[in-house]
Amino acid sequence: MKIPRTESRAFTLIEVLIVVAVLVTLAVAFLSAALRRAQARSSRLNCTNNLKQNGLAFNTWAIDNHDRYPMGVSIANGGAMEAAITNLPLIFQVMSNELSTPKTLVCPADTMRTYATNFLSLASKNISYFAGLDATETNPACILAGDCNITNGMGVRAGILYAATNDPARWTPAPHKGSGNILFADGSVQQLATVRLREAIATTGFPTNRLLMP
Repeated sequence: MKIPRTESRAFTLIEVLIVVAVLVTLAVAFLSAALRRAQARSSRLNCTNNLKQNGLAFNTWAIDNHDRYPMGVSIANGGAMEAAITNLPLIFQVMSNELSTPKTLVCPADTMRTYATNFLSLASKNISYFAGLDATETNPACILAGDCNITNGMGVRAGILYAATNDPARWTPAPHKGSGNILFADGSVQQLATVRLREAIATTGFPTNRLLMP
């Protein structure tokens, strides 16, 4: 009795090429996703570092100005108080010596902003961060600055977003995918999701927080 032989068929060249192409496509997709995640982490880290430098500048400036930020010092004395509610760039311009470079005012993930070449040319289009108009150095829980992709469902009025404990404050999707960084008066920077953002707003000690937007 003869036992029939089973013949194994080798892959043809076309089949091999198809398999290789599929594997390459999967590898590229995997690496691209990993690269995007790495870039997002890098952008968040750089944004955090920017805000930390800004916090250091705010607090260093305050040491030389009776523990007050530029928003609380008159223009005649080198601050920005009279113009602060309408002129965000001026707040950072008076701290130019402490900031050293305007590049720290742009979040790396904010594709809507561009770097200013110097502080004299600084404009809102060169700033990614809001400034907390009510922040004081004596209240470490105050919101001093943060990513400008914050909203409360009410819109910005005359350049100011009013964030109160009963307002549904939240982050917009960009640039940090539904989260954002907040700089507090104690110099710390925290990356907060929307729930934590609302908690931070509720614990500043102010019924309403005025955030001057770029």
